[in-house]
Amino acid sequence: MISRDRDTAGRARNDRPRDRLGRPLPPGSAGVARIPDDLELGPQQTLTFAQQLLDDGLAFNAHEVLEAAWKNGPVAERMLWQGLAQYAVGLTHIQRGNAKGAGTLLRRASERLGSYPANAQQHDVDRAGLIAHARELLDALDAGDDITEERLRTRLCREPT
Repeated sequence: MISRDRDTAGRARNDRPRDRLGRPLPPGSAGVARIPDDLELGPQQTLTFAQQLLDDGLAFNAHEVLEAAWKNGPVAERMLWQGLAQYAVGLTHIQRGNAKGAGTLLRRASERLGSYPANAQQHDVDRAGLIAHARELLDALDAGDDITEERLRTRLCREPT
């Protein structure tokens, strides 16, 4: 039996390097910088960091940043952060060519992001814009369209007015 990397609490960890799409590489390979498992940032720092990663085409890493906020943030905001993390991993599946996985995650993300009242202004997240973008991507996936990296570009937060 192959043993898995574990943290001090015994939770499974995978310390193998990963490529820019989050796929594990052979041990000793050069990969992209990993997001620390214990990352704890404030909401605005999280959104800024995740946005930079998305802008750089690193949706998997953005997912890990958003997932850390989901797991470490206030219980009342977990659905928001989970929806954002699922959105980023949906983009990752598109980058990897996994249309079925992308569709599943983008639908889940839309449901979670849409579960908040329309007037909720949490951290200026552009929930309506993200849901609309997810629908556009889902339509493109259903039509079998090629989705370019440029089409994956989106903003997590509303632009300042």
